[in-house]
Amino acid sequence: MSSPGLAATPPARQAGAPAEDWLRRAAREIRRPRHRVALLTAAQALALVAQAWLLSGILAEAVLRRAPLARLWPQALALLLIAPLRFALSVGARDTAQRAAQRLADSLRGRVLRSAQGLGPHRLHAEASGDLITQLVDGIDAVQAYFARYLPQALAAVLIPVLLLLFVFPADWLSGLILLLTAPLIPLFMTFAGHAAEHASERRYAQLRRLGAAFIEALGGLVTLRLLGAADRFAQHLDEESGAYRTLTMQVLRIAFLSALVLEFFAMISIAMVAVLIGFRLLWGELQLRAGLFVLLLAPELYLPLRALGALRHTRMDALAAARRLAALDDLPAAACAPRANRAAMATTTAPEIAVERVCYAHRGRAAALRDCSIVLQARRVTALVGATGAGKSTLLSLLLGFAAPDRGRIRIDGVDLATLDADDWRAHVAWVPQRTHVFEGSVRDNLRLAAPRADVAALERAAERSGLAPVLARLPRGWDTPLGERGLGLSGGELQRLALARALLRERATIWLLDEPTAHLDAASARAVETLIRSIAASCTVLLVAHRLSAARSADWVAVMSGGGIAEQGPPSELANARGAYAALLQAEQS
Repeated sequence: MSSPGLAATPPARQAGAPAEDWLRRAAREIRRPRHRVALLTAAQALALVAQAWLLSGILAEAVLRRAPLARLWPQALALLLIAPLRFALSVGARDTAQRAAQRLADSLRGRVLRSAQGLGPHRLHAEASGDLITQLVDGIDAVQAYFARYLPQALAAVLIPVLLLLFVFPADWLSGLILLLTAPLIPLFMTFAGHAAEHASERRYAQLRRLGAAFIEALGGLVTLRLLGAADRFAQHLDEESGAYRTLTMQVLRIAFLSALVLEFFAMISIAMVAVLIGFRLLWGELQLRAGLFVLLLAPELYLPLRALGALRHTRMDALAAARRLAALDDLPAAACAPRANRAAMATTTAPEIAVERVCYAHRGRAAALRDCSIVLQARRVTALVGATGAGKSTLLSLLLGFAAPDRGRIRIDGVDLATLDADDWRAHVAWVPQRTHVFEGSVRDNLRLAAPRADVAALERAAERSGLAPVLARLPRGWDTPLGERGLGLSGGELQRLALARALLRERATIWLLDEPTAHLDAASARAVETLIRSIAASCTVLLVAHRLSAARSADWVAVMSGGGIAEQGPPSELANARGAYAALLQAEQS
């Protein structure tokens, strides 16, 4: 599923470079821990060399000269002391890498989450929530494994062979030459096998995103699936998606295992060549026993980090597949995430005049939602916005709330361009009553205090009384402390609407009220009470009322009819009703 907020995920061969660049930039954030890991890895290699030299010396003395134990015990003691030192260095390098990767993953997750939130409701609405969750959880986990395991191992695969060769060549240049010529065969084969692994990992991660999106959608629409009798069919669909993911996972593992087998084969053949050559040269007397043993002990250790890197090849492929999507979010320009952050605060604390001037806006990948839309919302007046579905009413509300910025045109607040105002300060002056009220886990009191954390009992009670929530609270079993579920379990649509009105009333700084069909779920008496409340609010505020039912617009001071993304007609509702224009046509259509 493509997203209007993000570029579509390109093919692996086209997107590999940007993903690698993003991983490389992220790696710079843990430069110092990586340097510590490099030092610990180098120290570990030197300890290995010392251990091999001591062990070869002990064996040579014991076999050739039949040296007594009293003569060998200092070397044996040193050998025993180096073993825990190597272990400590290995643990230190691993823990340093893991802690750095964890910190980096936390930082990346926070950054990507802020970028996703900064896209705004319009762009996020087009994103599958399961896909985003998969990116933020499994995607970041894959990147964390890359920095915690693959990157340190890649460093060891470079450092350890180079350091060991520096000691092998002085001991036996011929064996060193064989090791030098055969060791590059392993990364060369890894490069050849990498193409198949990269495509397999890309397909696997794409399937994981689809599976995550389908699962979250199934949870969110479980009631609908049950009512339509489609739950079993959707469960079968999820099972098929899971089966496809299992198949792709096995393909990735198959490639990884086959690659590891071939790498082991190359390593064993190379070690066998060195061992056979050393054996013959020892028989011919061309090589000392200690030097031969020393090289034989180091030869497997030289190939070990290369083989381990090959076994972790799929970790890098998973990280690249995840990075392609994560980079698209993390690399969003700051203006896209927070278009009005760190700007000026509103200069007035009274009801402002809002002028929408020739505003155009188009959702990405779709037709324009607003076309040269112009309207003036006067202070201390109720302006009703009406129109057919898809006319652009919700889009205009999103622009006024600051969730999106116009493609062309301007929105002025008392003559000041909205784009120059601080987003948080602007929203502090706005009271927003949506058509569908979102309720969070917690009590009624907790949900109201989201709008005003410091509101005292008197303020809460005033808001409840004015919004009509007080009678609802009286019926609830625990009153203010009644727990509400995520979707307002236990409250009807009208009661949730009263809760939203009470929230808005608690915003004392609000001088702009934006309401999206506030009477949609109310009975006639309650709707009239809300209309009276809106009239009282308009005495000191600028009010924009989106009315999907024209009955809610009759009590407004001014009505604007939207059509095709622009204002087709506007004026007092009584005059428009008699003008036989767009408003009159809507009235006639609603009555019929």
